[in-house]
Amino acid sequence: MQSTTLIVVLLALSAAGFYMGRRKAFQVSGNDIRTLNSLPSYYGYYTAMWCGIPALIVFSLWSMLDGRAIMAMATSSIADSGVSAQEMSLVYSEVLRFVSGSTIGEPQPHIVEAVARYRELQDTSNAALIVIVLSIAIAGTAFALGKIRRDQRVRNSVEAGVMVFLIACSTIAIFTTIGIVLSVLFESIRFFQKVSFTDFIFGLEWSPQTAIRSDQVGSTGAFGAIPLFAGTLLISFIAMVVAAPIGLMSAIYLAEYASARLRSYAKPLLEILAGIPTVVYGFFAALVVAPFFRNTGGLIGLDVSSESALAAGLVMGIMVIPFISSLSDDVITAVPQALRDGALGLGATQSETIRRVVIPAALPGIVGGMLLAVSRAIGETMIVVMAAGLSANLTANPLEAVTTVTVQIVTLLVGDQEFDSAKTLAAFALGLMLFLSTLVLNVIALHVVRKYREQYE
Repeated sequence: MQSTTLIVVLLALSAAGFYMGRRKAFQVSGNDIRTLNSLPSYYGYYTAMWCGIPALIVFSLWSMLDGRAIMAMATSSIADSGVSAQEMSLVYSEVLRFVSGSTIGEPQPHIVEAVARYRELQDTSNAALIVIVLSIAIAGTAFALGKIRRDQRVRNSVEAGVMVFLIACSTIAIFTTIGIVLSVLFESIRFFQKVSFTDFIFGLEWSPQTAIRSDQVGSTGAFGAIPLFAGTLLISFIAMVVAAPIGLMSAIYLAEYASARLRSYAKPLLEILAGIPTVVYGFFAALVVAPFFRNTGGLIGLDVSSESALAAGLVMGIMVIPFISSLSDDVITAVPQALRDGALGLGATQSETIRRVVIPAALPGIVGGMLLAVSRAIGETMIVVMAAGLSANLTANPLEAVTTVTVQIVTLLVGDQEFDSAKTLAAFALGLMLFLSTLVLNVIALHVVRKYREQYE
């Protein structure tokens, strides 16, 4: 039985447990639910939780640990022969490849023996997992049914179980974030041990290509991140110049001026832009927008690069319009109608009401939408790769080719890389700097939101 099938069986058993627990509640109450401490559905949830949760916990722990345990037992004879740790790592990889059937050729005798032993242990483990998990599910159901009585505070137990689940999910999210930050931080520290921090932060040249021999050209590389961040800010600025006014004005029109019929059609059509894959925007920028700017610039005597920050920023601005428009429209619509009626009653026009009452009231949400759009623009990669290029030029001219931090991170980590060279570790340093920059941006935006909210209140 595969893992997916086993999970489906557990869900079916939990559903059956819900039905049996609810029916048992009716039985103990004599079909008079007023005598029960909780509603009958809570007794069903209580039974379903005892049926599914312990079994799922055992299933998860078993799935995480049995692979390593089976591999260790299958290759124990090879490990006892005095093989080094590096050679054992290769043995593990070869055994897994032969088990999955992805290796062509005749394996060595000790690998054949390990593969056969691995498959035997895996079959035994799967059978034991099925028996143990189903037994725990059945035992949990029987335990829960035996505990059901009229005065049982089963609602408190169910809500406590849900609370524990929510706390566990929140804890996993927090530790996942901490793990991501620490992994990037540790690799960045390794990079700064090879490259000076000041050279990275204040350097004006980016050329991470390092040579194999010391006598080759560019053997030391150049890791100045200023051109990358300048390119990121330039393209993001162009994108926001395009997206901010269009998105905000369209949100104001849809929320305050458009009829209900027009709004029902216009808003979904506008939000379709958010569902278009970024690679499609990249193709559009590379095949339509960039050639248009190059040809138009040639007609008026401007030297426009075939890959320019202007083309990438314009298309990126079109891409982030729905983020600003949709969120701004929602927060403007959420402003109480009493505020509008009060302003209109005092003699203000509709435009004055929007400028002096509605927009200040919705400003925190609008700033949040702008911040989301900026973060989306900073993190975009495909459009920049296809429309702006990979040239790390330090320039403020939007007609020239530039690159961004995210593009260089992808470039540095493409292909087989060794995580002991400055070239590869530079990607983690760039990621750390990008994370800190976004964090500072979030703090500033939060400060602005709180300031204007206090003034309005």
